[in-house]
Amino acid sequence: VITHPPPDARGRDGIQLISTIKDLLLRLKDGPYVFYENKSTKAYTINGGDLVQQELSAGSTVVTATDRNDKFQKVELQQKLSVPPVDYPRPEKLFVLSDIEGNFAAFRKLLQANRIIDENFNWTFSDGHLVFAGDMFDRGEQVTECLWLIYSLEEKAKASGGYVHFVLGNHEIMNLQGDDKYVKQKYKNNATLLGKTIKELYNDDSELGRWLRSKNIMEKIGDMLIIHGGISGELNRLSLTISQINETARPYYAEKKRDFANKDLNTIMSKSNGPFWYRGYYYLNRSFAATPKQVDSTLQKFNVKHIITGHTIIADTISTHYNGKVINTDTHHAEGKSEALLIEGDHYYRVNQEGKRVLLFIDEKKKTSPSAQ
Repeated sequence: VITHPPPDARGRDGIQLISTIKDLLLRLKDGPYVFYENKSTKAYTINGGDLVQQELSAGSTVVTATDRNDKFQKVELQQKLSVPPVDYPRPEKLFVLSDIEGNFAAFRKLLQANRIIDENFNWTFSDGHLVFAGDMFDRGEQVTECLWLIYSLEEKAKASGGYVHFVLGNHEIMNLQGDDKYVKQKYKNNATLLGKTIKELYNDDSELGRWLRSKNIMEKIGDMLIIHGGISGELNRLSLTISQINETARPYYAEKKRDFANKDLNTIMSKSNGPFWYRGYYYLNRSFAATPKQVDSTLQKFNVKHIITGHTIIADTISTHYNGKVINTDTHHAEGKSEALLIEGDHYYRVNQEGKRVLLFIDEKKKTSPSAQ
C-alpha cells in the first residue's frame, strides 16, 4: 500500500474508483417517505445518516434519486388514489416486465431503450400499456426510487392515452406484512432512523402504503391474464371471478396469518397455492406442477388465451410454455440479463436493454373478449 502509487483520476483505475464512490454515495440516499401525520403531510428523505424533513401540501412535488448522479426524478403526488379496474380492452401495444427487485438501472434502461420513457423519465409510449407483474421490492438497493418511478408514470401515461398496471407480487405483500427476510440492511437502518419498522414504512398512513394497497393481484387485459405467480388448481376451483378474488384479498394484504377463517381467503393468501407464490407452471417435477389440462381450465375459467407471470426464473430470457399459453417474464435483471415482453398487435417479442427484439411467436387472430367477469 505504501509503495503503490495513488490512482490517477484521469486513468482507468482512477475513473473506476470515482465511479465506485459515486455509486456508493447514491446508495446512501433514500426516500422520500411521505406520511400523513396529525392532519399534515410530511416527506422524509435520507442522505447518508442525515434525515431531512419537508412539509407538503396537496399536489406537492417530491424529488427522488435515480441510478445517476446527474439525474433526479420529480414526482407529483397524486390528488386521489383509487382502486384500478381488473378488466381492460386489449391495447395495440403492451410492454410487460416483472421482478425488478430494486434494480433501478435495469428498470430505467429497459424502459428507455424500448421507448417507454425518455431521458427525463417522461412517458413516450403514447397509448400503449406498461405492465409490471410484481416484485419491485427486496434484494436491490433502489427500491424506493423504482416505486416512485412507476407511481409517477401512472399519471403521465394517462395524459397521453396510455396506462400503467402494477400487479402485486409476493415481495410487495411481504413488505406490507413486515416480513424483512429479503430486505437490504439499508432499509432496516433507514426505518430505524425514521423511528419505524419496515411494515410501518408502508402503513396506510403513508403515500406509498396507500398506493400499494390500491393495487390488484391479478388483472385481465384483453385475452391475457396478468398475475405474479400463477393460478393453482385450488384457486381454479374457487367459484370467484377476477374481481371477487381481488376484493376478497385487498383488506388483508398487510395481515400475516396462517388461518383467516375463510376458505377462499386462505387459498388466495396461501404461500403455496396463492397467486403471489404459486410456481406450478415451471416446477414440473413437483407434486403441485400444473398439467396442460389445468392450464386450459384456467384459460377457460377467465376467458383468456395467455397467462403472463413473473416470480420464477427459469431462463436468461423471456420464455413461453404450454404451447405459448403461459409466458414467463422473470429474468436475471441484477446480473445484466434483463428482458421484457413487448406485444404489438399479434406479434410477441422479447426485448432487452439495447432495444433489440427477438420474435417469440405470432398469435392467431385475436378473438373479441367479452366484458369483465
